[in-house]
Amino acid sequence: MTPGPAGAVVLRRSIQVTCSASVGFYAFLYGLQQPAAALYALFTPIALGLLSTIPGTGRQQAWITLGTLPFGVVLVALGTALAGSTAAAVGGMLIVGFLLTFSVVAGPRTAGPAPGLQLLYILACFPPYAPQTLGARLTGVAVGVALLALCQVFVLSGPPATSFRILLADTLETAAAAAADPTRVPAARLRELSEGMRLSQVPPGERPTGPGRRDRALAQTGAAARRIVDQLASQSAASMTPDAPPRTDRPSAALRERVARTCKDMGAALRAGEPPPAADALEKAIRHFQAERTPRAADPADPGADTGVLRRQAAVLTLAESTWIAVTALGVAVVGRGSAPLPPRELFWYADLPTTRLWARRIAGNATHRSVWFQNAVRVACGLALARLVAGTLDLAHGFWVLLAVLTLGRTTVGATWRAVRQAMVGNLVGAVAAGALLIALGRHLDAYAVLLVPGMLIAFALGPRLGIAYAQGLFTLVVSLAFAQITPTTWRLSEARIVDVVTGSVIGLLCGLLAWPAGARREVRRTMASLLRSCGTLVPATVEALLASTAPSPPATLPTLHHLRLAEAAYAQFRSEPPAAWEGMQADWHGVLIVAYHTVLGAQRLPCFEAPLPDVPPDAEAWARRTAAELTADADRIAARFTTVEGHAPGRRPPGPPLPEQHAALPTLIDLEVWLTDIDRQLTRIEDSVRLKT
Repeated sequence: MTPGPAGAVVLRRSIQVTCSASVGFYAFLYGLQQPAAALYALFTPIALGLLSTIPGTGRQQAWITLGTLPFGVVLVALGTALAGSTAAAVGGMLIVGFLLTFSVVAGPRTAGPAPGLQLLYILACFPPYAPQTLGARLTGVAVGVALLALCQVFVLSGPPATSFRILLADTLETAAAAAADPTRVPAARLRELSEGMRLSQVPPGERPTGPGRRDRALAQTGAAARRIVDQLASQSAASMTPDAPPRTDRPSAALRERVARTCKDMGAALRAGEPPPAADALEKAIRHFQAERTPRAADPADPGADTGVLRRQAAVLTLAESTWIAVTALGVAVVGRGSAPLPPRELFWYADLPTTRLWARRIAGNATHRSVWFQNAVRVACGLALARLVAGTLDLAHGFWVLLAVLTLGRTTVGATWRAVRQAMVGNLVGAVAAGALLIALGRHLDAYAVLLVPGMLIAFALGPRLGIAYAQGLFTLVVSLAFAQITPTTWRLSEARIVDVVTGSVIGLLCGLLAWPAGARREVRRTMASLLRSCGTLVPATVEALLASTAPSPPATLPTLHHLRLAEAAYAQFRSEPPAAWEGMQADWHGVLIVAYHTVLGAQRLPCFEAPLPDVPPDAEAWARRTAAELTADADRIAARFTTVEGHAPGRRPPGPPLPEQHAALPTLIDLEVWLTDIDRQLTRIEDSVRLKT
C-alpha cells in the first residue's frame, strides 16, 4: 500500500471522483430518467479523474479539466457518428488514439487528460448506433466535467504546489548570497538546490516543458540557475581545501559582485511578477572583464599572466556567463517575443519565432521512429484500432471493455505488459465471481444497487491504485456491475462478458507489445545516446575553428545537437520508468551522456560569444587545439560505437595541456578553451569507464 503523500493524493482523488460521478449519475438516472446522460455523467469523472493524470492541485486541475470539455464534446460527437460502421470507427480510433497519445510532446498539462479523452471516444464509438442520443451524451459529459472541476476546487483541493518561479527565485537568491560571500552558503546546500531544480523533482503541473516560448525560456533559465549553483558549490568546496589559493583577484571580485546583484534582482523580480533586470549591465561587465584579462596576460610585469589566476578567472567567467544566460532567458519568458533575434541566435533561437513554428518544431522533431513518444503513440493507436476491429467484428457485448483493457494494461515493454495482464486477469476473475454472486443475490432490487454504488466506488477508487493492478481490476468490475445493473436489466452474464472482453483486450495488448518495440526504451536509449555523442563530437572542432578564425567568432550550428538531446532525454526518462528487468544488456552512465551534451552545447554557444578571436595564436598552441578537438571527436565516436556494438574496452586518453606561452594576448582564451576541453575529456572518460555489456 502506498504510504505518505502519494496515498493522500489517491484518497483525495477518489473522494472527488466518487462525489462528482455519483451526483451526476443519480441526478440523470433517477431524477431526469436519462440513462444515456447518466452513463456519460458517471464515466466522465472516472475517465478524467482516475484514468488521467491531471497535474497540479485545486484550481489548476479544475482549469485543465474544464479545458478538456471542448475536446471531449468533439470526441463524443465523432464517436457517435462513426459507431454505425466498424471500419469508420476503427479508422477514427487509429487517428484519435495516435493524436491523443502523441500529445505528450506538449508536456504534462496537455498530455495528462489524454487517456480520459480516449475513454470518452471509446464509449461513444461502440454500438448501438444511436445519433438521437447525442444530445444526452454531450449533456452528461458537460455535467461530469463541471462536477469534477467543482470537486477539485472545493472538495479536498489539497495544498498548493510550489510554483517553478518560486523555486527559481529561492535558487537565485541563495546563489546571490553565495556569490557575494563563498563562505556564507555551504556547498551541500547549493547542491541540494541544484537537485531540487531538476524537472523530475518539480511538481508536474509546474514543469516548463511545453513547446511555447514561455516554457522554453523558463526551462533555459532553470537550467542556467542549476549551473550557477553547481559552479558556486564547486568553487566553495575548492576554497575550503587547506592548500586553497587566494580566493579571488580584483577583476574576479568585481564580476562576482555583479553576478550576485543580478541573481538577487532576478529573484526579487520573480517574486514580484515583474520584468527582470536588463542583461546589458552584466554583459558589459563580462566584456570589460575579458578586455582587462588580455593586456594583463601580455604584460610580463603583471601577475595576471599567472596560469593559476587565469584558470580561477575562467571559473568566474563561466559563472557570469551562466548568469547572463539566465537573466536573458528570463527576460524572454516575461516580455515575450522580440522583434529581432537575440544574439547569439544559436543560444536563444526560439526568442523571435512565432508560437506556431515552435509547436511545429516540437511535433516535427518527434515525428520519427527514433522518438519513444512516437513509438508509444503508434503502439497504442494500433492496439486500440485492432481491439475496436475485433470487438466490432465479433460483436462482443460491452466491447468497449476490450479497448479499455488495451488502454489501461499496455506498457512500454512486452514483459511489463505481461506482468500487468497476469495480475489483471486474476483480479477480474475474482471480481467477476463476486459481481456475479452479487447480481444473483440482489436480482432487480435497484435500490440496493443504488445504495452500494457510492461506497463501492469510494473503496475501489481509494484502495485499487494503492493495492495494485489485481485489486484495481477486481474492484472496478464490481463498480461497473453495480452501475450497469441500474441502467439496464442485468444478470450474472455481465461478469462473464467482462472477463471475455478483458482477456481479449489483454491478448491484443500483448500482441501489439510483442510486435511493436517490445524492448521499450532499452535499445532506443542506446541509439539516441550514441547519436547524441556523435553530434556533440562534431561541435568540438567546429567551436575550436570558430575561436581560431581571423574574424569575430560566431557559434557553430547547435540546433541538430539540441534535437538529438531532446530525443535522448525522452528515451532516458522512459528507460528509467521501466522495470529493472528491462535494463538488461548495456549498463552505462546515461545521465552522464546528457551532462556532457549540455556542457558541450553550452560551450559551443558561449565561447565564441565572449572570447576574443585567436588569429595570432602561437603555432604549437594552435596545433594543440585542433589535435585535441579531433581526439575528443574520435573518443566520442568510439564510445558511441560501444553503445551499439560489443567490443573491447579502449582505455581513455588524457590530453596533455596546451603549450602555453608565458605572456601572450591569446593566453586567457587558450586557458578558457583548455578548461572546456579538459572537462569534456574528463566526462567522456567517466562515461567510457561506466560502460558494461552483458553478452
